[in-house]
Amino acid sequence: MKLHEHQAKEILKKYGLPVPEGRVAFSLQEALQAAEELGDFPLVVKAQVHCGGRGKAGGVKLVKNTQELEQAVESMLGKTLKTFQCPDGKPVSRVWIEKATNIEREYYLSITLDRAVSKPILMASAEGGMEIEEVAKEKPEAIHMLHIDPALGLMPSQARRLAFRMGLPVSEFVKVALALYKAYMELDASLVEINPLVLTKEGSLILLDAKVELDDNALIRHRDLEELEDLTQLDPLEVEAKKYSLNYIKLDGNIGCMVNGAGLAMTTMDIIKLAGGEPANFLDVGGGANVEQIANAFRILMADPNVKAVFINIFGGILRCDRLAQGLIEAAKMVDIKVPVVVRMEGTNVEEGRRLLAESGLNFINAVDMWDGAKKAVELAG
Repeated sequence: MKLHEHQAKEILKKYGLPVPEGRVAFSLQEALQAAEELGDFPLVVKAQVHCGGRGKAGGVKLVKNTQELEQAVESMLGKTLKTFQCPDGKPVSRVWIEKATNIEREYYLSITLDRAVSKPILMASAEGGMEIEEVAKEKPEAIHMLHIDPALGLMPSQARRLAFRMGLPVSEFVKVALALYKAYMELDASLVEINPLVLTKEGSLILLDAKVELDDNALIRHRDLEELEDLTQLDPLEVEAKKYSLNYIKLDGNIGCMVNGAGLAMTTMDIIKLAGGEPANFLDVGGGANVEQIANAFRILMADPNVKAVFINIFGGILRCDRLAQGLIEAAKMVDIKVPVVVRMEGTNVEEGRRLLAESGLNFINAVDMWDGAKKAVELAG
């Protein structure tokens, strides 16, 4: 689950991390009130969307007076902001207004999980303000990476060495790094990213931007944070899928995928690509899906106008093949199926599942194996 910048800053401030003073506004009137509370100009107006690259897209503006503030807010609120990361755009329903910072240098700092070694990793760079992917591509030597032993946590000595390497004020950077790691662990975050971390002309460190992503599986421990999710930033079909505990992510292709298990989902998308097609989504119904969940998953697939064919790839373990078949038959009663549907089933009660589909009178296309199913789906999708 992603948080807006203002939400991330308000949370990180509670951990003693230095963030610029700011206010969130959902209307022009609230923005003017925020400016009055913050005091003197200049101020910075930032569109709150779950997308990087806001500055280049006009989503971050420095304003020097009330007139410029009004113009900036009106250019953002209620509009769709398109960035290179989100070419289709995200709606702007709120802005963050904060005091301008006297910037000397910009740095990058983040903590995430390195799945290859099952440890948190702290990444830092003196190339702040840029996309870290670009830095990694063009100047990999500029990125400092530090693995953290989860049993010991981030040690002050590790943070001091990193501060020396990047020429940062040591004691202040150690406080920032340790507090950031504490927040990362206590929030059950999957990512805490500060870009840029700013060294001001006065010699202080400030978190000028903040991105926090939380592990959905841990939200049961953070009901107060779960309420912060902004559903307007999600694809409507993703929002619908959440209602039924389905894992759905929309992609750019035209072949809808329904699977049970994240590993099988990744394999299915790979094999579709190998067969020359493009997956339209990642949809994992999970191992314990019931008939209703299967039916709703199929309905969500059919609601995507880009889908020209569907590939259902199920290995029947906990989710038996006959239960899948019953779910598909129920879904066919709810949805007008206008595209070809290829079904590959293996596992528990597979023969019963195939019998149910064969006797349903529905036009499902049977696949012998995964490769056969992928090729058929790609061909049928055109």
